[in-house]
Amino acid sequence: MRKQYLVLLASTLSALILQAQPLTRDEAVRIALKNNLGIELARNIVAIASTNNSYGIAGGLPVVTGSITDQENSPSFRQVYSNPASNKSSNNAFSNNLSGGINGYMLLYNGQRVVNAKRQLNTVEAQTRQVLSSRALLLVNNVLLKYYDVVRQQSYAKTLQSSIDAQKQQLAIVQAQQSVGLANNADLFQSQVDLNTQIQNLQAQQLVIDQDKTDLLTLMTLNPDSAIVVEDTILIDRTIQLSGILSAVQDANPDVITANMQITVNQYIEKQVGALRYPSLSMTGGYNYSRTNNSSASQYSPLFSLNYGPYVGVTLSIPIFNGNIYRKQQEIAGINTKNARLVRDTLLLGYTANAVKSWQAYNNNLQQVETAKANYDLSRKLLDLVMQKFQLKQATIVEVKNAQQSFESAGFLLVNVSYAAKAAEITLRRYANQLVQ
Repeated sequence: MRKQYLVLLASTLSALILQAQPLTRDEAVRIALKNNLGIELARNIVAIASTNNSYGIAGGLPVVTGSITDQENSPSFRQVYSNPASNKSSNNAFSNNLSGGINGYMLLYNGQRVVNAKRQLNTVEAQTRQVLSSRALLLVNNVLLKYYDVVRQQSYAKTLQSSIDAQKQQLAIVQAQQSVGLANNADLFQSQVDLNTQIQNLQAQQLVIDQDKTDLLTLMTLNPDSAIVVEDTILIDRTIQLSGILSAVQDANPDVITANMQITVNQYIEKQVGALRYPSLSMTGGYNYSRTNNSSASQYSPLFSLNYGPYVGVTLSIPIFNGNIYRKQQEIAGINTKNARLVRDTLLLGYTANAVKSWQAYNNNLQQVETAKANYDLSRKLLDLVMQKFQLKQATIVEVKNAQQSFESAGFLLVNVSYAAKAAEITLRRYANQLVQ
């Protein structure tokens, strides 16, 4: 009955694997970068900064406005003079005033405030691109860690499957020995219980794998119940040098670059505030048109009036005193620049320390991998040897069980130190901005 169940389970799993889509690490990264909502949000922020980066926003382009007004009036007036013959009065006299014009304003000089504003906008746009790179880098880091965690859990499942195969072999030996009177029911029952326990352990491990795949699909912004097949091994790059990583942390890490750019942005703000203390020169010009019609007129208002023509002017504004507001604002901007440097230095110190710790873990786990491989091979040979001795009635069930446990522990240790080394490698490449090529 159990054999039929295992055959049915194997056929069901095979059918599911045929329906599932194979997934490589590069494909997982590509899909995650394409679908992630946070990345799309960062792209939109970059688009906003790019649109905002213009001389018009910085205040360096002329401003031209046009206006037109048509006003209808119905005034009443009465004028009394010393000479009664000069007296005038009117009730509800109609008048019309049509006016319009085109007016232009252009800033000629304001202490390079516009120049620094444009440079600030350039830096802010570049800064948003670095923020996008940082988000992409973190996403790729998380995807790779989860992808290789799936590989790790599947490797351990293979170890459990090998242990189950050995347990089945042991059960078959006990059944054969019992058939000729060389084994009792206790040995048979113990072998069957051990096999059931191993199968249950594998089922529990399959749950871990399935949940890891769900986490991976979530990172890729795909349907969490999609079927995927991950067939890969953990290969570790053994050529990473700490000096190269630390150099890249300072020069290539997007978070550090963003912090450096924030210093530059604050410096430009400081210069813009300082420019408020300089004279400002601007030019105005345009064309005005005004026409007035009156149905009746007084000595102050003609029956018809028409004014039109261009005009031009220059305005020089000199700040003399405003309560030291501009000077205080410039001092505050300078303090903000100092704070940005402190934030950058703190970030760089933390990243450098974390990179050193990750490299220590990477180097240590590389050394453990070699020992774990040798131990795994030895435990495999030990299990085979104990099974041969058990078949010859030279080993007990307890010895076989101990050999199986040693084999499983060695397999678990090997995949764990391999994953730890790979995780440290991924983290180092994240700090060095070497994950997204």
